[in-house]
Amino acid sequence: MTRGSDGTEADAIRDLAARWLPLLGGGDFVVSPVGLWLALGVVAAGARGRTGEELRGLLGVEGEAAAEAVTRVGRRVAALDGVGVATGVWSGVPVREAFRRGVSGVRFGVLPWAVLFALPDEVFPATDDLSFGEPPDFQGEVDAWVRRVTGGLVPRMPVELDGTEDLVLLNVLALKASWASAFPGRLTRDEPFTDRFGVTRSVPTMRKRIPAGWVWCVGGVTVVELPCGGVRVRFLLGGEGDGPEDVLPAAWAGAGVRRALAADSVDLALPRFSLRTTTDALLHLPALGVTRALRSDADFSGISAVDLFIGGVAQSALVDVAEDGVEAAAVTQVAMIRGSAPPRHTERIAFDRPFGIVVLDGEGELPLFAGWRSSAPFDDSGSRA
Repeated sequence: MTRGSDGTEADAIRDLAARWLPLLGGGDFVVSPVGLWLALGVVAAGARGRTGEELRGLLGVEGEAAAEAVTRVGRRVAALDGVGVATGVWSGVPVREAFRRGVSGVRFGVLPWAVLFALPDEVFPATDDLSFGEPPDFQGEVDAWVRRVTGGLVPRMPVELDGTEDLVLLNVLALKASWASAFPGRLTRDEPFTDRFGVTRSVPTMRKRIPAGWVWCVGGVTVVELPCGGVRVRFLLGGEGDGPEDVLPAAWAGAGVRRALAADSVDLALPRFSLRTTTDALLHLPALGVTRALRSDADFSGISAVDLFIGGVAQSALVDVAEDGVEAAAVTQVAMIRGSAPPRHTERIAFDRPFGIVVLDGEGELPLFAGWRSSAPFDDSGSRA
């Protein structure tokens, strides 16, 4: 069976998740394998040659097949109750019309600093209702888009833009769902929780009785599924010393390896908790087999005639679990930069000798304050700043 063909995108995403988990360490984290797959899938739609082959090894798809697969998965996710998904691309280089048509549902805009570097006119018709605004407002505009799509769960993109990016892609995934049967708030009480370092402390713990059919075992992992709107929320408990790579894949293990619980019902005690992390996924890509796409000789000619390579991949994600339900969101950011761009001239101005300051009115006519600094500045504590 070919991963990534019609009906098997889920296999490719689960495979990515299983390969990614060991790289995330044993501390707290939350990530979105679907979000990472969708974001990289969009750029894989424009990958060619050995770059495309490399991404296919991770995602199961490349080129036109990637565009079709991303569209299918995006529609499948968007159809879930309580789930929202959106993808936006902002570019400072001309984007091929075939690429824009291929990745259905992706919104296109223009990076504002592209204007400063003689952006060819043909890139501007590639935009839609995402404006490019003025450069000082662009970060805020994109952050506002992230907040809107996530319902305020994620306040901003994972990594602030610094003006060196030539193409930025953001995939946003958000979930808000209620338990089919809420945890009674009156039963929540502090109970002991022992962390991975062996330290025990009391934490707010929710309680309720559930049917035994909501619980099963996969090897040494206990899986509890709580009905929740249009999604399946599963909590997993492994043995002492097990890491996330040992435990989490049991969530998607098939029915053939599940062992039913020998009980009539279960008294469930589940901590009320939140997880919020930002992951630099670029650091993980080489271990996942992606290296050429990160080099200046990468081939993303299906996206643009300008040479591009991946310069950054980051993801901010969160999950909040409480008595009434679960909220979760992830924003995956891919930044691409030019592989052989002409050098941009940047002037450095350092205020490293006596300098002046003047504050004028709004019309720039009345000098409200004027000053001159000839000594080395100090901070408020009296040390040299």
